[in-house]
This record gives sequence, structure tokens and C-alpha cells, in this order.
Amino acid sequence: QGQVVESGGGLVQPGGSLRLSCATYGIIFARHIMRWYRQAPGKERELVASITPGGGPTYGDSVKGRFTISKDNTKSTVYLQMTALKPEDTGVYYCNADGAAFLQPDYWGQGTQVTVPS
Repeated sequence: QGQVVESGGGLVQPGGSLRLSCATYGIIFARHIMRWYRQAPGKERELVASITPGGGPTYGDSVKGRFTISKDNTKSTVYLQMTALKPEDTGVYYCNADGAAFLQPDYWGQGTQVTVPS
């Protein structure tokens, strides 16, 4: 059974930086698009960033220029480097291994909390 596990969340002051990690276990890493989502209380889940097996990144409009997604294929791990954090970045951040394009199962992590106070 595959698993994805997020880590690195915490409380950061506005303007600060934080790096999230998503370690994967028991999945075919090269057959998944890796995605970061976030969700604030009472709001819909929002796609933050994605990276393809070939390394091509995409970003949501709200984080362009501030967040960077990357991965280490030798560790089957994806990262989200967050800078210039704002209170509106607060939420639970989830890692998703999207296997739909490759006829693979999808996996979701348990989430990690990021809090940026006003």
C-alpha cells in the first residue's frame, strides 16, 4: 500500500519562509504528477502547485513568484519552498500523488498545518 507523508509545517510570521516536504512510499513515483493543495477552514481545497514526472512545474495564481515546487527522484520526495508568506497562505497543506494519466492509484497525505498570523 502506497503512502505520502507531509512534514515541515508550522507558524511563520508574515514575510517569512517555510519548506514543506512530501515523502512517498510504495508508489511508482515516476508515474505520478505530484501536487500540493491547501485548504482553509470552511473553504474549498485549492491547487497550489504541480510538478510532472519530467520536472515541469505549474502554480496557482495566488502563489506565483513566491512558491517553488521541486522534487528529488532518488528520494521519491517532493518539496514546496514558500517565501514571502502572507496570512492568506494559512491552511492545511496536502500532498497528492496523481496517477490518473498513467492508470495508477491516487494517494493523499494527512496534511500539515501552515499558520501565518495577521
